[in-house]
Amino acid sequence: MISIAQLRAGRPFGAVSPLSSQQLFLSVSALVFVTSVLLTMVWCGSMSAMRGMLMPGGWTMSMVWMRMPGQTWLSAAASFVGMWAVMMVAMMMPSLVPMLQRYREAIGRTGATRLGRLTAIVGVGYYAVWAVLGVAVFPLGVALASIEMRFPLLARAVPFMTGAIIIVAGALQFTGWKAQQLDCCREGPACSHVLGTHSGGAFRHGLSLGLQCSYCCAGLTAILLAIGVMDLRSMILVTGAITAERLAPSGQHVARAIGAVAVAVGVLLIARAVGLA
Repeated sequence: MISIAQLRAGRPFGAVSPLSSQQLFLSVSALVFVTSVLLTMVWCGSMSAMRGMLMPGGWTMSMVWMRMPGQTWLSAAASFVGMWAVMMVAMMMPSLVPMLQRYREAIGRTGATRLGRLTAIVGVGYYAVWAVLGVAVFPLGVALASIEMRFPLLARAVPFMTGAIIIVAGALQFTGWKAQQLDCCREGPACSHVLGTHSGGAFRHGLSLGLQCSYCCAGLTAILLAIGVMDLRSMILVTGAITAERLAPSGQHVARAIGAVAVAVGVLLIARAVGLA
């Protein structure tokens, strides 16, 4: 039976008000974020408890690129990709929520129903892109780790190469390409997405957002991989940089400031590597 209050409000029984829908969206997003952060912290703690391999040049190779005793490469890859996906949920959720909110507002104006379900599908599509990236990253990291263990001279050059990667990634922050990608992520005039009001369209929209986001974050993701994908402090810094350039009022200026800091850090690392600092 429809209540008198619902009749007065003009809503059918079981309908969710826009305010309630918004509160549910934010609550679920917060729950997913907190859960992913806790899981990431546990993962990082378990990995840091295992001593990495000390390499020529004085740096330590993370155990993330190695198999545990009795573990197959397939299970090692599955473990890495699973935790990579959880880590990306934690890192990208602060900047994804505004994009999902804009999607909800846009399809809400079309009269689409099942708003929560469509929003969840967009999120699945978005993180599917990052999961696929993790699938590509793991064999590359394993291959590089294997080469570094076989060739001590190359291992000694890793601190220098790390600094060089950070400098290149920082310089990328000043390019017009980066500015265009950032405009897209901030839903500027340089980018437009075809919104889907059904499951397939929502998933494709999520894939589109994920691809665009991975392009925009290419430099910062490279920095994370270079300085240590398992380092919690590095994750926090990169997450803060990604979130700031997406949400700050002057995103382009923030991106360039991040680039300047990255270049300075890269120069310092190179100076240390060659014994000048």
